[in-house]
Amino acid sequence: MKKTQTVSMVFLLVLLATSLVFAENTFVEWKTLNQKVAELYHAGNYDNGVAVGKKALELAEKSVGSCHPSVATSLNNLALLYRVQGKYAQAEPLYKRSLVIYEKALGPDHLMVATSLNNLALLYHDEGRYLEAEPLFNRALAICEKTLGPDHPVVAKSLNNLAGLHYVLGRYAEAEPLFKRALAIYEKTLGPDHPAVATSLNNLALIYHDEGRYTQAEPLCKCALAIREKALGPDHPEVAMSLNNLAELYRAQGKYKQAEPIYRRALAINEKTMGANHPEVGMGLNNLGALYYFQNRYVEAEPLYKRALAIYEKTLGPDHPKVATSLNNLALLYRVQEKYTKAEPIYQRALAINEKSLGPDHPEVATSLNNLAELYRFEEKYAKAEPLYKRALEINEKMLGSNHPCVAMNLDNLAALYRDTKRDKEAETLELRAASIRVTQQ
Repeated sequence: MKKTQTVSMVFLLVLLATSLVFAENTFVEWKTLNQKVAELYHAGNYDNGVAVGKKALELAEKSVGSCHPSVATSLNNLALLYRVQGKYAQAEPLYKRSLVIYEKALGPDHLMVATSLNNLALLYHDEGRYLEAEPLFNRALAICEKTLGPDHPVVAKSLNNLAGLHYVLGRYAEAEPLFKRALAIYEKTLGPDHPAVATSLNNLALIYHDEGRYTQAEPLCKCALAIREKALGPDHPEVAMSLNNLAELYRAQGKYKQAEPIYRRALAINEKTMGANHPEVGMGLNNLGALYYFQNRYVEAEPLYKRALAIYEKTLGPDHPKVATSLNNLALLYRVQEKYTKAEPIYQRALAINEKSLGPDHPEVATSLNNLAELYRFEEKYAKAEPLYKRALEINEKMLGSNHPCVAMNLDNLAALYRDTKRDKEAETLELRAASIRVTQQ
């Protein structure tokens, strides 16, 4: 079952620019449009946000010319709206054009250049283009440190982004000190009760969670939750995020009775504050559905997965990676109930979406390949399963590195197929390699 809560990355929606080159009325209109874009973005109303964002961009280009920083601001905002919808091909040229404008107009070491670098890197991160994202994150961090000094909160944001990349790649030993440094900066500059401190605590807890260091993760999750409740109120979406993280921690330990009311409270907060059809509600439904799945409460899990799927299809479109995640969850539910004929076309659709939206070598494609292979193995269709397992393994080795936990999982799955087909020597070789990877992660 795939977790739906991830490291908190920094999403930079730029809103303001100088009014000096605008006519006064035009600047007010442009600023109002950008504020509306932000409202629509936070409400999950992305299509309308794009429409308003295009108006803001057109107004800026008409008023100040195509190479002004205000145009770059509108480009960034529009690109973010495309990115959150999984329309990466539309977002990338906007981010790149924004970066060029900022570099030319403001110089290569300006903070707005760092913002653009972070935004483009986050796009590459979403697409699984990690090797392209890493130097951009590093350059953004260097600009922030040079411009603001090593202990500025903006530096902490860049540290958070870079650490998040290491986390996704399974480089926990490299991610942990960066998250700790970001945490120290926030505590020193903003105080121990600031929501940014909660974000860093959350991120650090996720590393400990993934490493099975639950006793270290739990107090961090609880502290992050307490900070957010105090600073933001009990019904804020960031409180829901902390609740989800704490519930996920309990679920991983099999503490299902403790996890369920926390998941339910998180879901209720998001439904109340964001509306019943917001993507964050879809995430909460998936999380609660996963809890029921692990308890074999399949009848209760199915409608939650279906509702999450409907939300994602409506708000993000039928070809978004989150749609694929919901499809994978639903198909797994059918597979464990041996409803193989229902599961197969759903797995196939999830795979097609991920290949189309993310490209053939993304780790999410590997996940879909692995899932479909598992189905075929349980059906004893070994000739169909083996090439899928092997392709999933190749993708994860290429994109995540040969010592990533996902590679160990792929090796174990392929080894299970070899055991089923009486190829025990080949299976043992893979199992030993998987065990070796897990030792390096401890």
